[in-house]
Amino acid sequence: MGLFDRLRPRPKEDDAVAENTWLVVGLGNPGAQYAGNRHNVGQMVADELASRLGASFKTHKTPSRVAEGFLRPGGPKLVIAKPNGYMNTSGGPVSALLKFYGRGPERLIIVHDELDIPFDTVRLKHGGGHGGHNGLRDIAKAIGNEFTRVRVGVGRPPGRQDAADFVLKDFSSTERSALPNLLSDAADAVEAVADLGLVAAQQRFHAPS
Repeated sequence: MGLFDRLRPRPKEDDAVAENTWLVVGLGNPGAQYAGNRHNVGQMVADELASRLGASFKTHKTPSRVAEGFLRPGGPKLVIAKPNGYMNTSGGPVSALLKFYGRGPERLIIVHDELDIPFDTVRLKHGGGHGGHNGLRDIAKAIGNEFTRVRVGVGRPPGRQDAADFVLKDFSSTERSALPNLLSDAADAVEAVADLGLVAAQQRFHAPS
């Protein structure tokens, strides 16, 4: 080791942690009346992730509740957030969280319900359109669309039922029996993106069953 190498400041551990920090936002609506809705599956996944990390959600300087923890010692840090406001105002809280933690959209994972894929299916995507999803629409308006999405399939509404009414209904009894596995898969997908990267995570979760 040369003289200049010895004199060069070493990165602090906090700097290394910050560099490997991911912001994970579970979308949904606040209040007990919405808690079991299909539209709130993103927040259900956030709860699953926090439980795995042994972390609890606390009030925060941004308009969100936040839980933090590490996937493993020396591994990626997850900042898991649930915005306090309604789905269609998600952009403000997400933007505030990115600024608070000094992260860019490339370190943001949004977990949300997806009508265009079947129930009990998880898909991963970077960027893309909002597809009529008001939460994604507001986030893209605030920060652009260059973030990773964990899309949790809730399927299409039956018959002529309006999509907006469908997502604001609770999961059916049949769906509820499979819901724990779906939440677990979606949480696994978030962890895989943070730990392995998007491409490797896609290869795992998009592989034919």
